[in-house]
Order: sequence, then C-alpha cells, then structure tokens
Amino acid sequence: MSVSNAPGASSGKRIACVGECLVELKANGESSFASAFAGDTLNTATYIARSNLHDVSFVTVIGEDDISERMLAAWSTEQIDTGLVGRHAERLPGIYLIENDETGERTFRYWRSESAARTLMLPESGFTPDSLATQDVIYTSGITLAIMQPEARDAFFTFLQQFRQAGGCVVFDSNYRPRLWESVEVARDWVMRLWSVTDIGLPSLDDELALFGETGEKQVVERLLNVQMPELIIKRGEEGPLVFSNGEALQSGALAAVAEVVDTTGAGDSFNGGYLAARLAGSDIHHAVSSAHDLASRVIAHAGAILPR
Repeated sequence: MSVSNAPGASSGKRIACVGECLVELKANGESSFASAFAGDTLNTATYIARSNLHDVSFVTVIGEDDISERMLAAWSTEQIDTGLVGRHAERLPGIYLIENDETGERTFRYWRSESAARTLMLPESGFTPDSLATQDVIYTSGITLAIMQPEARDAFFTFLQQFRQAGGCVVFDSNYRPRLWESVEVARDWVMRLWSVTDIGLPSLDDELALFGETGEKQVVERLLNVQMPELIIKRGEEGPLVFSNGEALQSGALAAVAEVVDTTGAGDSFNGGYLAARLAGSDIHHAVSSAHDLASRVIAHAGAILPR
C-alpha cells in the first residue's frame, strides 16, 4: 500500500509505530514528581489509536519488571496492540525528566543509555523487522534510529526498502536529539537514508536546521524535495506547516491561532498523530493538516505529552 492509494480507502489501516517508551517524570512541587509513560512514537501511536479509525501497534522492547508490565497495561487501555512488543530479561525502561520555563519551552534530562529499547531489532530482543511485514503503514522517527545499534539500523532499513517495494507505506519524522547519536555525520547519513524510503514525511523545520546546519527554510525545502517523497509536511510551530504533494507546494489554509501555551512537550508528536489518523482514513491533505493543528493546539495547552481522556 503506497501513500498514493492509502488515502480514500474505506477501511482503517494497520499502523505500526516503532520506537521507545520511557518513564516520564515532571516536577510536582519542590520535592515530588508526577510520572507517566511517553516517547515520541508512542505519543503519536496514542493519538492515532484515540481516533478509533485504525488498528495501531506499538513496536518496542521493554523489560520483565513491574514498570514494564504497567506500560503494557497502559497501552492496552489506549487500545494499542502490544503483540509486537519484545521483552528483555536483563534491561529496564529508560527515564526522562521534563523541566519547563515560563514560556512553556522544555528541557529534557535522560537516563536511557542501557534501556531495553536499545536492543530493538536485535536478535536478543526477540523481535526482527520481518515481524512488521503484515502491517500497512510503518511510522518511525530519528530518535528511534538513534537508539538502535548500527546492525539493527541496517536490518531495519533493508526491511523498509522491501516493505515499500511490496506496497507498504513508510512515515518518518526526523526528530533530532544530538546526544543520542554517535556523531552528527552518522545522524545526517541515516536521516537522509530514511527520507529516501519515506512516503509521508513529517519533519520539524527546527530539527532539520539543527541537524544539517542549513542557513534557512529554503535550503531545507530544496533538500527534502530533491528526495521526491510523495507527501511532505514541514512543521514550523506558530508559523504553520509547509505542505507539499508530489513536489508541488500546497496552501495549508487558515489555521486557528493557539490560545495558550502551557507545555510544548508532544506538540509535534500529536500533530503527526492527528495528521495520520485523518489522512490514512481518507481525508484530503488540507483537512488532515487542520485536524493535526487543532489536536496539537489542545496538547500544548496541557501539561505533559498526552491529554487526559
């Protein structure tokens, strides 16, 4: 199933979101923390699942500890399928701490270098890329690539090439976190490899600028259009997205102003979830962008990446 025939179909899609779930900690007073489970691709999976339009699986590796069991229970509550979750007998989930300034911008501190998800796509995880072959859509991110071991990236990329050739739809958000990569050169190489097999691209302009060191928006657009992905939505925060279909620029239409910013955590992830839920269910690009913007606007008016039900 390519992106060209995914929109407009009458039935929901089987969507696998590949990545890492971490324990999220957020200050709750001077000496206590509120906890939740989050991660970029999990956040997107949650919002797609809440649309009730598609069958969503989360693909990751967790431990065999009590926290990992609670993760599985939380995902099941969100109607996210856990049949593609690997288990590691000796590793635990990672942790991250969010700190926000007065404008809502956030700083992250991570404890994830030995997380179970670092074994994703390795034989020891009990999960191989071929397990994704029955899916219609595979969604992943630059963070997912960054936490993988080099041999796992190779295996995943080879599978994605074959998956796409067989008619599958690949969706990618470059989501750049410098500290997770071996070097900026490795990150650039892998992100461009993923763009080369992407059907729906959902990058943030800031991430692309930070990774590739370009001087402005024009250079980012030119580079990404040269890849010739069928659908490209470049997120630009308050300025609204740049939208391209088969290389042609489209007007994104008037988008409502954001009334309040409390916490920008999960803004891009929720945009991606809203866009994919609508677009893969048959909405045109303009409606999908509007749905994505509306969802992201609600998310950033709330503390944390996931809106309460």
